[in-house]
Amino acid sequence: MGDHLEKLNTNLKRVEELSQRLVEALANKGQNDPGLNGPGPDLYMKASMAYWSELVNNPAKLMERQVKFWADSVTHYAEAQQNLAQGKLEPPEDNTPDDRRFSNPLWKTHPYFNYVKQQYMISANAIEASLKDLEGLEHKDRQRIEFFAKQMVDLFAPTNFLATNPDALERAVETEGESLVKGLENLVRDIEAHKGEILPTLADGSAFELGTNIATAKGAVIYRNEMMELLQFAPTTETVYKKPVIIFPPWINKYYVMDLRPENSLIRWIVDQGYTLFVVSWKNPDKSYSDKGLEDYIEKGYLKAIDVAKEVTGSKAVNAVGYCIAGTTLSLTLSLLKKRRQKPISSATFFTTLTDFSDQGEFTVFLQNDFVDAIERQVAEDGVLDNKYMAKTFSFLRAKDLIYGPAVRSYMMGEAPPAFDLLYWNGDGTHLPGKMTVQYLRGLCQSNDFAERTFELMGKKLKVSDVDLPLCAIACEADHIAAWKDSYRGVQKMGSKDKTFILSQSGHIAGIINPPNKKKYGHYTNDDLSLSVKDWREQAEFHEGSWWPRWEAWLRTHSGKRVAARSLGESGYKILAQAPGTYVKETPEL
Repeated sequence: MGDHLEKLNTNLKRVEELSQRLVEALANKGQNDPGLNGPGPDLYMKASMAYWSELVNNPAKLMERQVKFWADSVTHYAEAQQNLAQGKLEPPEDNTPDDRRFSNPLWKTHPYFNYVKQQYMISANAIEASLKDLEGLEHKDRQRIEFFAKQMVDLFAPTNFLATNPDALERAVETEGESLVKGLENLVRDIEAHKGEILPTLADGSAFELGTNIATAKGAVIYRNEMMELLQFAPTTETVYKKPVIIFPPWINKYYVMDLRPENSLIRWIVDQGYTLFVVSWKNPDKSYSDKGLEDYIEKGYLKAIDVAKEVTGSKAVNAVGYCIAGTTLSLTLSLLKKRRQKPISSATFFTTLTDFSDQGEFTVFLQNDFVDAIERQVAEDGVLDNKYMAKTFSFLRAKDLIYGPAVRSYMMGEAPPAFDLLYWNGDGTHLPGKMTVQYLRGLCQSNDFAERTFELMGKKLKVSDVDLPLCAIACEADHIAAWKDSYRGVQKMGSKDKTFILSQSGHIAGIINPPNKKKYGHYTNDDLSLSVKDWREQAEFHEGSWWPRWEAWLRTHSGKRVAARSLGESGYKILAQAPGTYVKETPEL
């Protein structure tokens, strides 16, 4: 008894200390534009008007829906009450669909938890049905209303609250409350780390060190300017193809997603196939970068990296690869080079790249004027877009997996974040220069100028049809960031006669970082790119295994003969730092 009392007093003291830290952390919450916290009032007005219009024009349908909700709720209550009245400590029949949030057996067997779960499902279904019946809404408005309604439904899931989460309650009893104290510690840690924001830590940051157990491919920084470091990776073959490969990763995250571990490193694999490989590592900008735009990324990033790679290798041209937003900007670069009548690139490869934003997919909810106006105001004040806004946006697109699930495990179960390299990389985000952010959101995403008109940059009018060199595009079937159908439509608009389109299984990261040795995800091909999205997919041939070897076979045809392997930093370029370099380790405070 004494031990239990002592432990209780210790925990209470820890709770008191943590509560004080929690209050202080919340009081220090940074100020941000209110428009970044939710949709503007216009959307609420449209939803209200649509509902009242439905009430006036079709009251019978609304009443029918409401009566059904009442009937389902009362019937469910009556069945549960009847079992209890008969002395049966068991729930009524449960026909709700499987949901991994409710995997604990008590959700099916315990009368209390089962009642809460079934009633939640009834309410969620009623909300979903009521929104689907609303008429007179534009597609984008309907999409946004349904999205934000789903966020509320997910927020109020019983698993998110201690009193209605059997896993958390069982853990609290087993640990004599220790799990709740650890959960509070985790909560305070996250709020302090994110300046008053509640963002769950997804991975154990102390488990990884760049260059030691992550991002360990051998190479060196051979060039550096204010926009990027250029890394050259050490050869592993005696001979290499004459034309080098340059990868331009997205500057929304850091390049080492392509070099997490030796066994899944795309960087190592490309080098092992006999290519001289350069990779750009972008600067993580601070407020002084507010006026850096797409033109700076192109001139001091793409074009400079190409020039350096050509000088180091003695090749007249390179093979360029762009990933996500870096693929979009590679397309802009190719259009610019055509206008300038320059041909330093032999072929282009696009990983999960969008150039046609006519359908904004799941990002539609965040690409309307209320949010973009707020972002523009925020970057005008801060100079850059803090990476926390991007992290929140991406997380809310998969809220169950990236917000609520981790929050439950961390704050209610008291679990430490896992030592998971991909989640560690996901949390190692970068800021975005203010000017570039507005250019991208207004001119590309919202106006779709590059695909439908012309995008004016660096004194030239750029358009996607200018991209006319051999190209290979890889999209991912389950990609929620760059939907494959939109990527396909962009490739169709490019002016190239030599086009290859590969559709990988899985999503934005797993579909690309898909090494052949894993034999995990397959891919689809179809040479006829004149087909509609639907017909292309239906007629495509499925291939087991990774797309990497298929792409390498294509790349080989654009890479020239084999020559002796190059040393790091030839032609007068000195080694400035060993890989992974210095920029990749920077996280400037704002």
